[in-house]
Amino acid sequence: MTKSVFTPKTATAIIIANMVGTGVFTSLGFQLLDINSVFALLMLWVIGGVAAFCGAVSYAELGAAFPRSGGEYNFLGRVYHPAAGFVSGWVSATIGFAAPIAAVALAFAKYSGAALPWEWSAGTEKFVAIALVLTLTFIHCLTRALSAGLQDSFTLIKIILIIGFCGAAFFLTPNPQSLTILPQASDGAIMTSASYAVALIYVSYAYTGWNAATYISGELASPQKSLPKILIVGTLVVTALYVMLNAAFLYAAPMADMKGEVEIGYIAAQNIFGENGARIAGAMLALLLISSVSAMTISGPRALQVLGEDIKTFRWFSRINGSGLPYNAIIFQSLVAITFIMTASFKTIIIFAGSMLAFNSFLTVMGLFVLRYKHKAIERPYAAFAYPVTPLLYLVITGFTLVFVIQDNPVSAWVGLGVIGFGLALYAITRNKT
Repeated sequence: MTKSVFTPKTATAIIIANMVGTGVFTSLGFQLLDINSVFALLMLWVIGGVAAFCGAVSYAELGAAFPRSGGEYNFLGRVYHPAAGFVSGWVSATIGFAAPIAAVALAFAKYSGAALPWEWSAGTEKFVAIALVLTLTFIHCLTRALSAGLQDSFTLIKIILIIGFCGAAFFLTPNPQSLTILPQASDGAIMTSASYAVALIYVSYAYTGWNAATYISGELASPQKSLPKILIVGTLVVTALYVMLNAAFLYAAPMADMKGEVEIGYIAAQNIFGENGARIAGAMLALLLISSVSAMTISGPRALQVLGEDIKTFRWFSRINGSGLPYNAIIFQSLVAITFIMTASFKTIIIFAGSMLAFNSFLTVMGLFVLRYKHKAIERPYAAFAYPVTPLLYLVITGFTLVFVIQDNPVSAWVGLGVIGFGLALYAITRNKT
């Protein structure tokens, strides 16, 4: 096991920073295209939080039973078959972290541009996004103390800015919107529709990252003891922030102004502070997105690192520097993220990455039942809260979402199957080269 270097505080900061990224600052605009009920919109974030909590307690049991870094690569390989773990690691490397990094970096560029008195071109936005990725890649390849210190600081700044923004929305908005937060007669039909399920993909994407600490669990002092608390606390904090933040958006700005827009935070800030104040708020919102890119730059490469430790063909990914940082894996993931920035649109990245990550975690939580059945005698330092209700609830919510996404966007499903198929082929080629 890797020498312990990350504290529970840093691991919790990584979870919070991984989760609070582009999703919550951009999803509402897409959701408003089909949903105009405040209750239904806020319930999206409550349902997402419930699903994330159920997933977190399920991962906590798996992480305590198998305390090695790598996340789903470790879990699926141990519970199902090494091939399942390999494909999961492949998905994490190519989509799971690289695509969200690209989306967050693009959102950072958009918010940064919105904060300026002149308009940036699409090419300039991509340049700024790439510059952010390269800067954080360089920092996280230096020393572990610098990497952890940067993450702790930016996550604290993020929480303070979000709470401050929500406070300003509720107490300083000159012309607030009238919110009817109680359920209406039409909400039942809305919440069982295909468009609501697709909206849940955006929410699922926004909650992605509640499992981030499992990627560095092998670098915690006592993962069997600390990991469950880290996962649960991080998820509950983010759920509270998400519901509060979306309520603040809806209270501050008219739905019509936000419909179909990406820079939701900036639009809300315009209604709170006016044009000049909104530029300052936009810069602050851009600042807090840095921690999300930073957190994913830390956690994602660990799946590649352990894959490299297990398979000779990918041994290059397991190389570490004097501080124990997997610099080759970090650089590779960042290059994939830059490719996404240069070639894909923001919305395409969110839908594709969100559905693939949901499928990955669906299989992992299902693996908890397999673990209980196949390994009854294994030591369980932590047992999932309210088992089997919590993992079943996660599977129902996530499965419901995936079915409708496949129906609504079959192209993404086929591309996802292609990624998985390529991963299986790659495993078949490399499995004997350990």
